[in-house]
Amino acid sequence: MAKILAVTNQKGGVGKTTTAVNLSACLAVLGQRVLMIDLDPQGNATTGCGVVKRVALPTVYQILIGRSTLSEARIRTEFGFDILPANRELAGAEVELIEMGGREYRLRDALAPVVDEYDFILLDCPPALNLLTVNGLVAAEAVMIPMQCEYYALEGLTDLVATLKKVRANLNSKLEIEGLLRTLFDPRSTLTQQVSSELVEHFGNKVYRTIIPRNVRLAEAPSYGKPVIAFDRVSKGAQAYMALAQEMLERRATAESSDVAQGAEA
Repeated sequence: MAKILAVTNQKGGVGKTTTAVNLSACLAVLGQRVLMIDLDPQGNATTGCGVVKRVALPTVYQILIGRSTLSEARIRTEFGFDILPANRELAGAEVELIEMGGREYRLRDALAPVVDEYDFILLDCPPALNLLTVNGLVAAEAVMIPMQCEYYALEGLTDLVATLKKVRANLNSKLEIEGLLRTLFDPRSTLTQQVSSELVEHFGNKVYRTIIPRNVRLAEAPSYGKPVIAFDRVSKGAQAYMALAQEMLERRATAESSDVAQGAEA
């Protein structure tokens, strides 16, 4: 069954979409079956995969309001993974969802028929706590939190953790923090190093070993409609996301081994 991860942070500009796109591509290179779902009306993850969002129909919008199924809407990218695209239509979904029954569970229910077809499902959530993000958090079993190592990011992290607790208490009791990902990392900055150390001190092994550096090629890749692994495989950005994908597979293997051991003891 797929590992469903919501890539989320209420603060914008921290690398959520960059992470969702590039991690999907790197996991696919490593032989994983991956579905990425673009939950942001801006549709940046869609264009970052080379999909023209203005002609991509149906989209996640039609899925959420019940006019289409996920099997009908997903698109196979040239980079080895599937995407459920988004465009500006999605901005209107919030208004329509308000009057729908079970509005927080629409995405979870739509995923149910295809969840066994993938190893990983990554949800690129918008930088806001709205119904789209809530749908992502309810559908997911864990969250990945990309964040910059700066003071305001720590404040935002406190708010996000409080939000996750509320979702876990009221809508999705299984929701956990999978990991914190340090992005746009500049090792020359003393503040960056200090914040990074604080994260490790407070969250321990919840902080991924892999660090995503500031990288020009990583920033350029979306303008070509490509993940960085397809744009410049030897760049530091590509190597970092490949290392992250490998770390995630290691974590999953460790967790599965632990589950097997506990089952044997029982």
